Amino acid sequence: MPRFAANLTLLFTEVPALQRAELAAQAGFDGVEILFPYDHPVAEWEKSVAGLPVALINTPPGNWGAGERGFAAVPGQEDRFRDGFLRAAEVANRLNAKRIHVMAGVARGPEAEQIFRENLAWACASAPGQMLTVEPINPDDMPGYFLNDFDQAARIIQDLSLPQVGLQYDVWHAARIHGNATAVWAAHRDQISHVQIAGFPGRHEPGGGGFDLTALCREIDEMEREVWIAAEYRPARATVHGLMWLQALKGRSRPIGA
Repeated sequence: MPRFAANLTLLFTEVPALQRAELAAQAGFDGVEILFPYDHPVAEWEKSVAGLPVALINTPPGNWGAGERGFAAVPGQEDRFRDGFLRAAEVANRLNAKRIHVMAGVARGPEAEQIFRENLAWACASAPGQMLTVEPINPDDMPGYFLNDFDQAARIIQDLSLPQVGLQYDVWHAARIHGNATAVWAAHRDQISHVQIAGFPGRHEPGGGGFDLTALCREIDEMEREVWIAAEYRPARATVHGLMWLQALKGRSRPIGA
């Protein structure tokens, strides 16, 4: 059965960040993901998660308010990427995070792709025991982001042929970019190593948009590799009052989604 992670950046925001892991465990999540665990000392996060599995963290994005979204594909920012990645790798090691999402940043063109490839290869060599992901993000939510197409991401992963690097599949971004999240899953499922879910079209509680989450769980059941399903959505109300989808998917009592 897939394991479900609560995204502590978006869920349980009714309480401070360091108190959210406890609520996630009480709600029935198997683990958590933390987009940017850099605003608190890692020792505080260790105490917060208290042994609860951490499915994923992101590399540092830089100055978010100034429009920075990571540096892995940004020409001239190789040192900033590498310093940030080493910081992420240290945090991931302390938290035993399963994967690090390598944020590409705002860039475009052949030079950006070459730098992205080189930085991914460097990251794999620098943290040989750490699994990494890359994630296409839709241009409405993140204008100018280098990685904005699942076919593009799949091609880069295939060309690099680095076992540490997998595709991060977010139902929301797949639907926004390509119009059909189911087709994206079918085309790239063999490269996918981490899944994020949200409702469509509102990005609230998972379900809708013609995507069958129950079928997704069945397919992940059959995979020989571990693939977490992370809840990365904006709750329409208090998080604990909108978790029927989690209970249904864990119990598989009825179809959810389509």
